[in-house]
Amino acid sequence: MAACESNPTSFISAQRGKGVPELLPLASECVATPYYCEENVWKLCEYVECHRRETLPNCFAVFISNDKRAVPLWRQKAGRSEDKLVIWRVSPNREGSRTIVPVFREVMKKSPEDYHAVVMYSEPGSKAVVYDLDSELPFPTFFHKYVTETFRTDEVLKPEYHRYFRVVPAEQFLRIFASDRSHMLKEDGSWLKPPPNYPPIVSQVSQNNLENFISMNPNVDLGHVYTLKQLVAQFHVT
Repeated sequence: MAACESNPTSFISAQRGKGVPELLPLASECVATPYYCEENVWKLCEYVECHRRETLPNCFAVFISNDKRAVPLWRQKAGRSEDKLVIWRVSPNREGSRTIVPVFREVMKKSPEDYHAVVMYSEPGSKAVVYDLDSELPFPTFFHKYVTETFRTDEVLKPEYHRYFRVVPAEQFLRIFASDRSHMLKEDGSWLKPPPNYPPIVSQVSQNNLENFISMNPNVDLGHVYTLKQLVAQFHVT
């Protein structure tokens, strides 16, 4: 069970009046630490559990990655190009974790991401919405708009860069997820990027299972893994 605050922030939707559920505060009021998207998503789910518990069954933690650990994402705040493309990557020698690297020379000339994580709210019969603290899109954004502008299409990408999605029910994610933050340590023990100012997230089943969530191996028993087309077919409501 999450350690809930006694005085929740007022619910303010970025798209109030447009059918978007008011689950979370403004992005600027959410607990968030740069480069720790998985923990940011856990904190968002924790907030919903504490203050909108009845909506939690419709919330999902979504991890985006692939076997190459390089996923192109557009409309990201970290992007330097006009279309805000980024491709984060952990460098092989771990000296500059999530370094922006030049790939897709003929297509993008910009960068990917090792993995990313967002919150999705999907109520049966209603349009899903996505909460991405690293996106320049509204917080939240309707699923179809988010997918169209953030992922575009896999058809212009080499197969090894196709995006896969592990969709995990928020209730399961809150109960199981754990990270000791070792993936953000250099070999000398110093931090690649400053960690959150709260203790590492642990669960009753693990001290560190982040890799299981990042893995797109369908045999890992956590939620369900989709291709981009499968994700759209499953969650897009016209």
